[in-house]
Amino acid sequence: MTGVSGVRGVFADTLNPIIVQKFAARFGEFQKSNHPELKPHIIVGRDSRTTGQSLLHSIISALISVGCDVTDLGIVSTPTVLLAVEDSAAIGGISITASHNPPQWNAMKFVDADGMFLAADKAAAFLGSIEDTICWSQWDAIGNVYSDNESIDRHIAKVLAIPYLDVESIRVRKIKVVIDSVNGAGGLISPRLLKELGCTVYEINSEATGIFAHPAEPLNENLHQLEEAVKLHGADIGFATDPDVDRLSIVSEQGKCIGEELSIALATLYVLPKITGDLVVNLSSSMITDDLANRFGVAVHRTKVGEINVGKKMQQILSPIGGEGNGGIICPEVHYTRDALAGIALILALIAESGSSVSQLVDSLPKYYFAKDKVSFEASTMDIAIAAVPDIFAGYKLDTQDGIKAIGNKHWVHIRKSGTEPIIRIYVESDSAEKSRMICDDTITKLKAAVIKPH
Repeated sequence: MTGVSGVRGVFADTLNPIIVQKFAARFGEFQKSNHPELKPHIIVGRDSRTTGQSLLHSIISALISVGCDVTDLGIVSTPTVLLAVEDSAAIGGISITASHNPPQWNAMKFVDADGMFLAADKAAAFLGSIEDTICWSQWDAIGNVYSDNESIDRHIAKVLAIPYLDVESIRVRKIKVVIDSVNGAGGLISPRLLKELGCTVYEINSEATGIFAHPAEPLNENLHQLEEAVKLHGADIGFATDPDVDRLSIVSEQGKCIGEELSIALATLYVLPKITGDLVVNLSSSMITDDLANRFGVAVHRTKVGEINVGKKMQQILSPIGGEGNGGIICPEVHYTRDALAGIALILALIAESGSSVSQLVDSLPKYYFAKDKVSFEASTMDIAIAAVPDIFAGYKLDTQDGIKAIGNKHWVHIRKSGTEPIIRIYVESDSAEKSRMICDDTITKLKAAVIKPH
């Protein structure tokens, strides 16, 4: 699958070293043509997936063969790769990760010279050039390969240097934290940050083996082990990240998942009293953002799904905090990308400053309830299902900037084709769990009926 989120597939099925080399070589040439003023240098890092080494060597081989120098960061988080590109003179980067997908998947996420993912227009231009002839370099113009073993250190230092972050108050509190890195790249960075913040740290699934201890997406239903560990250790909080550490979920001191939608809300509670500015989230993020914006006298800007869309808007309006409702917190003081490490620091600072428990903080927030689901369609019928949505939601206010979002009274439904899997995703939020589930199930039933109906 190709798109603004990169190129991904199941290794040895839809993705293999030959395909990887083709995309990597074209990316090297594409970035060279876009940044002729810079020395051709590309930074590469990977998560812990077992196929990561295969992709890494294929990518390095392709890049040096089109005349690009390559710096290999090793196993690192995706935000670490992005930050390394931003802080260098590189013409771009590649993060080798399939994010929350199962372990048989892998992918390449392409990074521009500014340390952000390729914007939609640039991604389209790059993908449109894939069949162009590759100009392999002669023997005397082959690129060099370097290693950088300090990118994790720099990332941690950048988080600790957030100007308004009261590091000492966190250290004094000696917060007890359980961290679940799902055997991804987080095991090499999250516990280190927590120890720098003076926390008592209990690690589960920190070994970066790529053999995920549970489904990799940090959803409530996948975090029972973390819930039990928080209760076992009497911890103040539990954190879970996905394999490339750009999404953050939280378990309260009671050993209960609070839902990844609340990660941004808690970070916002800490940031907005210190820096006033409008919030930016995507279309599928919770209405809690609107309530918090009203509380602090600021506005909410909603973008298409995809962190590049949120990050670019945040840059444009100088937003102090934002992200995506899947636990993707963007803290501009670190970088304009989703970063679980930044989110961890902000939420620990909120706990330390407020003196409140996670449960107390959650109780102070408005209550909304999500139902999220997905449904598979044959490629030939996906557009038929999407085309039926306006009729299904006649009478609703429709927002069509990314799929279709139907906005009703104290509830909304967002229906969009996934950019990473051959499915249609349905997101529903309302003021009751039963109502959200009912609307979600009803939407799926009607979408399926629209496809079955004769045309």
